[in-house]
Amino acid sequence: MLSKFFGFSTFRAGQTEAVYALIDGRDAVVLMPTGGGKSLCYQVPALVRHGRGLGCTLVVSPLIALMQDQVDALVGKGAPAAALHSSMDVEEQRAVLSRFRAGSLALLSVSPERALADGFRRIMMNVGVGALAIDEAHCVSQWGHDFRPEYMRLGELRRALGVPTIALTAT
Repeated sequence: MLSKFFGFSTFRAGQTEAVYALIDGRDAVVLMPTGGGKSLCYQVPALVRHGRGLGCTLVVSPLIALMQDQVDALVGKGAPAAALHSSMDVEEQRAVLSRFRAGSLALLSVSPERALADGFRRIMMNVGVGALAIDEAHCVSQWGHDFRPEYMRLGELRRALGVPTIALTAT
């Protein structure tokens, strides 16, 4: 998977443990500098787990531009990934939800607000999410109290889903 989708023959320091933890169904916390390869720590397991029939990895990300850039890069490599966000028109959102319901996505990136919205939560519970990745996890403590209170509720989402979780941050 690593060489097929990402062109690398080996993991960087710190990636191996996180990747195998998530593949094996265990939780992980990843603290790496910007550009250190954090995203790979959930992208590789998401592709492996999806290939094994273990569902879609839900990626919670704070910024539309960040999630879209990552998804575009994955799709460009042939990975079954999508983002679902407010900048998409209704038809685009429906198409992504249809792929999610059909089980054809390995990764789906959403904002914390979307992940916690009642309608989307019902869909997640019906479809079944295989793993949860919280990108830029430091936002939970930085933004969760005032600016984006949904970040403080990600623990609630994690408990409801009951799936392996990886939290990633550079700080």
